[in-house]
Amino acid sequence: MNVVELKEVHKDYSLGKVNVPALKGISLTIGEGDFVSVAGPSGSGKTTLLNLIGCIDRPTRGELHITGQNLERLRDRELTELRHRTLGFIFQTFNLIPVLNVYENVEFPLLLGKRKQSRKEEKEWIDHIINEVGLGDRKKHRPNELSGGQRQRVAIARALVTRPQIVLADEPTANLDSATSERIIELMKKINEEQKTTFIFSTHDPMIVDMVDHVIRLHDGVIISGSTS
Repeated sequence: MNVVELKEVHKDYSLGKVNVPALKGISLTIGEGDFVSVAGPSGSGKTTLLNLIGCIDRPTRGELHITGQNLERLRDRELTELRHRTLGFIFQTFNLIPVLNVYENVEFPLLLGKRKQSRKEEKEWIDHIINEVGLGDRKKHRPNELSGGQRQRVAIARALVTRPQIVLADEPTANLDSATSERIIELMKKINEEQKTTFIFSTHDPMIVDMVDHVIRLHDGVIISGSTS
């Protein structure tokens, strides 16, 4: 089953009176359980593509389907529900809530939707994810008490805690040392295999590129290799 499908998707941005094309007719499909990397130099359109798949932005033209739903037909509230129900995000800039500690930041997405398990099971799962990313001894620390690498690991745990169908990761290992990066990627691969979670990375990290099943290479807003369409 395809969970992501793009058909001739374009995305343009306006800089003053100048129209800047970021994506130029992208067509691709990504299946359930795929472990995929979007690679390319800065300015190639990687982040724009992730933002479209993540329902953060809308295409200028073309069709984009997430889990079979045509995003053009969804209202803003429906897009918000789709994001929360289906997607997990790992941002390069962390986007943690400063006043919340590690446990509370990871827990936060679970508080936004309907509870799918008992409070005890939920707590055990949060603790498990925090331990898996190596922060079991930092649960009560706030973001300003953590290193950049530790904050990135909190962001990764937060993205995984809702057991999303699709995880979008924008340079998820950018602030991590090689040993931690390897541990985090192995954790993601384990979740990918056990839960059929689809992972889509935007990265320059050769370790991720070597571990994914498929690499989609972008250059100047077009796919130059790896199209699955």
